[in-house]
Amino acid sequence: MAKLKVVLLFGGRSSEHSISCATAAGVMGAIDRTKYDLIPVGITPSGLFVPAEDNAQKWALRKGQLATVSDDGARIEFAMDGSRNITRVNLDGTRASLGAADVVFPVLHGPFGEDGTMQGLLELIGVPYVGNGVLASAAGMDKEFTKALFVAAGVPVTPHVVIREQDWMNDPESALEAVRSLGGLPLFVKPARAGSSVGVSKVKDMDQFADAVAIAFENDNKLVVERGLVGREVECAALSSRSSRVRISVAGEIVVKGREFYDFEAKYQDEDSVDLIIPAELSEHQLNQMQSIARTAFDALGCEGLARVDFFLTADGFFVNEINTMPGFTPLSMFPSLWQASGIEYPQLIDELIQLALTAKR
Repeated sequence: MAKLKVVLLFGGRSSEHSISCATAAGVMGAIDRTKYDLIPVGITPSGLFVPAEDNAQKWALRKGQLATVSDDGARIEFAMDGSRNITRVNLDGTRASLGAADVVFPVLHGPFGEDGTMQGLLELIGVPYVGNGVLASAAGMDKEFTKALFVAAGVPVTPHVVIREQDWMNDPESALEAVRSLGGLPLFVKPARAGSSVGVSKVKDMDQFADAVAIAFENDNKLVVERGLVGREVECAALSSRSSRVRISVAGEIVVKGREFYDFEAKYQDEDSVDLIIPAELSEHQLNQMQSIARTAFDALGCEGLARVDFFLTADGFFVNEINTMPGFTPLSMFPSLWQASGIEYPQLIDELIQLALTAKR
């Protein structure tokens, strides 16, 4: 039986470029090579599609070192005629077909990859792809609309307000009045359309607020201010099913040590500052409730394929913080670790996502 040709698409133009490379390394190292022919395609920080080395070690995340897709002059072109053909264009202008792609696995994080833009391109090309479609990807990337859809579906969310850059410049006092209505400190100031905690600040004193806003606006022209909740940070993973309702994993818990919150450094460069506890210590009732809310959140955005749902568990119950429509996929990331604890090993998880992509009706 001929192997399926899988294009692994990673890198990209967002601030999460290197995290995407690390996710690609995880997939490269775990995908079943007896079933799949892998074509790694990198996207440089400037947006060029280039051939990438099929070498998990090269792209893996290392302390103090973040991988980057570089431009050596060669290019990758996707046919727009429905043939799904992939062409390598060499530096000297010669062209070589890499064959027709059966499926694309876009492990891109952040804007220009996880926000519906790449999903739209892949639908124009006419090739099946792993993960969420255009609408779910766009809604999941934008915290304003994620929360609006959750509220409409009855999903409990963190108390928040949205501030646009122009409104902040023209009438900061009105924005501050809305922030004060959240009921106190601490506050978290976040770019509305960024991930991996890039541009996020914890504000414990309102004298810090303007600086936090400036940092967030460096990454987006819209931000979300959330009231800090006292509670445990717990997460679960969602996976579509070809025959029944969406599957939800066991829960995991993030315990941050010696840091203000689970920021970029804690996630990717300072593993000693974080304990990932899988499975999280929850009662059966709590786990069932969390899984039910996660399923509702997944459905509220029209998600397909996969997602990770992040919660705060407080004295008042569960609140959804965010949903991640293309979660990190390194062997140590929460998403594959949660499924491993739920009985699905990493190679099997990759296989399942590819098969879901091939049967998806978009």
